Amino acid sequence: MPDKVPFLQFRDFVPGVHQQIEEAVVQVLRSGHFILGEEVAHFEKEFGEYLSDGVKVIGVGNGFDALVTALKAAGVGEGAEVIVPSNSYMATVNAVLQVGAKPILAEPDADSYNLTAAGAEKIITARTKAILPVHLYGQTCIMEPLLDLSRKHGIKLIEDAAQAHGALYKGKLAGTFGDAAAFSFYPTKNLGALGDGGAIATSDSGLSEFAEKYRNYGQQQKYVGELVGVNSRLDEIQATALRVKLQYLEQYNAERRRLAKVYLKELKAVGDIILPKSAPNCTHVYHIFCIRTRSRDSLQKWLLEKGIGTGIHYPVPVHLQPAYRFLGYKEGSFPVAEELAKTSLSLPLFPGLKEQEQEQVIRALKEFFQRS
Repeated sequence: MPDKVPFLQFRDFVPGVHQQIEEAVVQVLRSGHFILGEEVAHFEKEFGEYLSDGVKVIGVGNGFDALVTALKAAGVGEGAEVIVPSNSYMATVNAVLQVGAKPILAEPDADSYNLTAAGAEKIITARTKAILPVHLYGQTCIMEPLLDLSRKHGIKLIEDAAQAHGALYKGKLAGTFGDAAAFSFYPTKNLGALGDGGAIATSDSGLSEFAEKYRNYGQQQKYVGELVGVNSRLDEIQATALRVKLQYLEQYNAERRRLAKVYLKELKAVGDIILPKSAPNCTHVYHIFCIRTRSRDSLQKWLLEKGIGTGIHYPVPVHLQPAYRFLGYKEGSFPVAEELAKTSLSLPLFPGLKEQEQEQVIRALKEFFQRS
């Protein structure tokens, strides 16, 4: 058995970052202040400044709560319909259901795997309250037509930017286009915390004021409930770790793009592999490097035997999940999403992946298709 290549591993890609995080966490522990303190306020300010002038960031407990809070802040609730891509992770659909709205699924683009304005427009009705595009795998959606569509029909646009920290569309960062955006800081994200964490980003003062209250039991002043809220607060330990990591986000993303460039060069014309494609004016930060092949299952088994970890994002499309049968979709409802689920395979790609490890992955892929 050759040396194992993990699908993902947390490594000190920029030497000393782990130590900086440890020292920052110790300072929080010594401060004795763990909820909605200075570290959260500093991170919210710094991440907002990173995104764009005028963007307000509100930290919450996780990416799912960020989606729910953004939808509620935008006025999406009972009786509303929200357009979401049919190939996203189930969290996006769950968030829509959580606020009492109905998710209306749209087929993604077959090349970029992202929701498009053309796909969304087909299913807009009088009940459509919002469009929820997902910047899947780290590539931005083509946002300008989606923005035009939302303005044309007078509906909200909420970005799911959970996988796209630092990705650009026409030079502007994901999470800065719509009425609001939701970010996840789950540890595996390009900007990941030490546990769960999330944030809403918005330039709308009304939405930001709602989110600030809603995340903290509906109160702005302690013990004065202005609305029915929840307990979903980014804690000080997560915020201090994110402050350190934010300083290196562009460096991390540059390394992801460098590793992706190697795969794109070396795997071109290998077997029936379909490589990731970048849409016009969209940049990719490769949260996931997803290839496609008709031999997905046998290839994954082969790579595992070679000591190489992989992932599948996602093996069952949301419309075929048991939990969502009540939505009325069935097999064949979304052929593109179903094809993606059958053929997609995610390769190891993370800051700190060694040259020899990537070479081992490439060599194993070429051997598989040479023998088959």
